[in-house]
Amino acid sequence: MQDWRSVAAAVGPLDAAAMAAARARQPRLTKPPGSLGRLEDLAIQLAGVQGRAIPRLERTAIVVMAADHGVARAGVSAYPPEVTGQMVANFVAGGAAINVLARQAGARLTVVDVGVAHPLPLEDPKGEDLSLQRRALAAGTADLSIGPAMSRELAEAAVGVGIETAAAEAARGLDAVVLGDMGIGNTTAGAALVAALCDLAPAEVVGRGTGLDDAAWQRKVAVVERALRVNRPAPGDALDALARLGGLEHAGLVGVALAAAARRAVVVVDGLAAAAAALVATRLCPALRDYLVAGHASVEPGQRAALAALDLPPLLDLGLRLGEGSGGALALHLLEAAVRLHAEMATFESAGVAERSDPPPVDNS
Repeated sequence: MQDWRSVAAAVGPLDAAAMAAARARQPRLTKPPGSLGRLEDLAIQLAGVQGRAIPRLERTAIVVMAADHGVARAGVSAYPPEVTGQMVANFVAGGAAINVLARQAGARLTVVDVGVAHPLPLEDPKGEDLSLQRRALAAGTADLSIGPAMSRELAEAAVGVGIETAAAEAARGLDAVVLGDMGIGNTTAGAALVAALCDLAPAEVVGRGTGLDDAAWQRKVAVVERALRVNRPAPGDALDALARLGGLEHAGLVGVALAAAARRAVVVVDGLAAAAAALVATRLCPALRDYLVAGHASVEPGQRAALAALDLPPLLDLGLRLGEGSGGALALHLLEAAVRLHAEMATFESAGVAERSDPPPVDNS
């Protein structure tokens, strides 16, 4: 299993020459300068990621890391822990929201069991656009409210699973990867990670997850407060925070992000789990930040806090709180629009359209 440090070292800066060429192309297209707003910025960013003046978005993948959490037994979710495995079965059957959105976006969907505690379907999915990877390292994590969620060694092993997953996706061709998740209790772990890494109070980052009422939300805040008090992750050590407070799926997504960026693919961040993983990954590898795109702003306050800490403005704000990679899958359409506009629009010269001319100076004499 490849060590995450060597993968992080392979994440280089964006290609400045490709970005300069892309930036120079934008004013030549048949539109007022800057009139396509952030779509222009996305095209330039993707040019830098891919190292080509005219980037492409032909081969996309959504990776959903699935795992269970010991803290789920503390009553932090409206759903029982066995729903994690049941939802993985739903992914395999093609019936979940992310299946629909992946099909709509033309993206491959890979679901990775990195630590699901409950039985999964015996049959693997059929078809090239969906795969189930059975890579469980443990039957979920321990209860982070009474001690470390996992050992540092287990966290690093899960990062390694993510690295191998992204490497396999890259071997099939990869221009962009969406970070997705499934795990009952993972918004509690994600909020704890964000609170620790961003030095925020739990009440500022804990949301209602699967739809908690006020009493359950207060209980969830108290659980995160206790987790921070009990675990006390070492300042400046993101991997320690990940091991003590995170989940196996968070760790897996850290590996996916690092390995995808090392292979010059853009990394689309989805909800709270993905944003928490991105926070950890950028602390381990600051160069990764320039490869990230925030797909959407979640209802979860912890996700918005993580995006603010990463200085990642979200592309969409639709009131989503599903996870699975759903907001990231929707954002793929905007990325494709940015790339196609950049590549396919006519230039003023080729279209025979007159360019903007500044008015003559006013003679005030």
